[in-house]
Amino acid sequence: MSARPLVLVVSPGDETYRGYCLEQVAAAYDVVLLTGTEPSWEKPFIVDHTVVDLSDPAALLAGGRALAEHHDLAGVVTWDEWHLVPTARLARALGLSSTSVEVMRACRNKATARALFARHGVPSAASIRARTLLEAGLATMTLGLPAVIKPVAFAGSIGVIRVDRPEELPAAFAFASAGASRSREDTGVLVEEYLDGPEFSVECVTHRGVTTAVAVTRKHLGPAPYFDEAGHTVDAADPLLAQVAPAAAAAVKALGITDGVQHVELRLVDGRPRLIEVNARIGGDMIGHLVRLATGIDLPRAAADLACGRAPDLTPTRSGAAGIRMLYPDTSGTLTARHINQPFAAHTPWLRQVQWIREIGDELVLSPDGDLFTARAGFYIVTGRTTAEVTERLDTAADEITVTTRADR
Repeated sequence: MSARPLVLVVSPGDETYRGYCLEQVAAAYDVVLLTGTEPSWEKPFIVDHTVVDLSDPAALLAGGRALAEHHDLAGVVTWDEWHLVPTARLARALGLSSTSVEVMRACRNKATARALFARHGVPSAASIRARTLLEAGLATMTLGLPAVIKPVAFAGSIGVIRVDRPEELPAAFAFASAGASRSREDTGVLVEEYLDGPEFSVECVTHRGVTTAVAVTRKHLGPAPYFDEAGHTVDAADPLLAQVAPAAAAAVKALGITDGVQHVELRLVDGRPRLIEVNARIGGDMIGHLVRLATGIDLPRAAADLACGRAPDLTPTRSGAAGIRMLYPDTSGTLTARHINQPFAAHTPWLRQVQWIREIGDELVLSPDGDLFTARAGFYIVTGRTTAEVTERLDTAADEITVTTRADR
């Protein structure tokens, strides 16, 4: 029998974007898995598993209980946005360490979070719930234009759109409502004040109510009026971290989070941080991997440590920078070509990864008809000494990569 603690991972995600999380947890813990499909790539990293319908909270709870009957679990963790609340419920049922179900619900619901930010004096965006197009119109009259319309409880920037003029409102409200309808928790829509400034996220680790901001991620967005994420950069020496860390920690505290890893999104407006939302899990789009490349800090390991009631090691072991850029086509259509200049890739050590996620012949659909799941052909990751060097290298690599679509009639 292994002497290592045993942690239950709920919904490991896909290998492309979340494989590194499971691999890093398995380097320190024995892992049992609660998953929606029979494991494949996960097998080298786990000692047992149960397959359940993860969309059914009762089935998820029963599956977790069954694993707990056969294993002495030290903790339970997920990095899957859609399963934060059920995982907290499972941890409570098993008597394991976890942020409460109520707090996780507040993180998932943007209206609740906004109310808590206001109550605790955390600078955020003014926000009004709108059930109808008429209510959305009245909200924009109160908040002014431009405004942002978004689902109350969804993720991935799906259904999020900016409105600059009144005549854009009907289509924008329909777009946001369509995104909101996909939520299993709250299908409402919010109209929010537009925060005009560069967007960032702060990668935080909270232990016993004390939050440490370990890195700041500079976000790069696609064309307006949508908020599709096109890339991210992380620099261990980014001076912005000290500026935004207090606001991120205040937001985490306002929501009542006592333990875990958080991905806190904000914008700088006139040089001051304004909160967008707190995601109570490791950031998506390989952000946790970028943090490790730039700083050496292991966020998946920290998440598992906290789930098991341990203090995480947040000591930086590197000081560099890393960046990711998503590969989108210029237009929606059938993917006809996707390749990188092989001699360039073979002789460029700072090009750490080129990952294709779609095959020739697949349909790629950009916003507004599609979303990040339908639009991306892949991504690539580079490293460097500074943000400036990483940005230059991202641009250099872009010239060596081809993504071509044929518009369908």
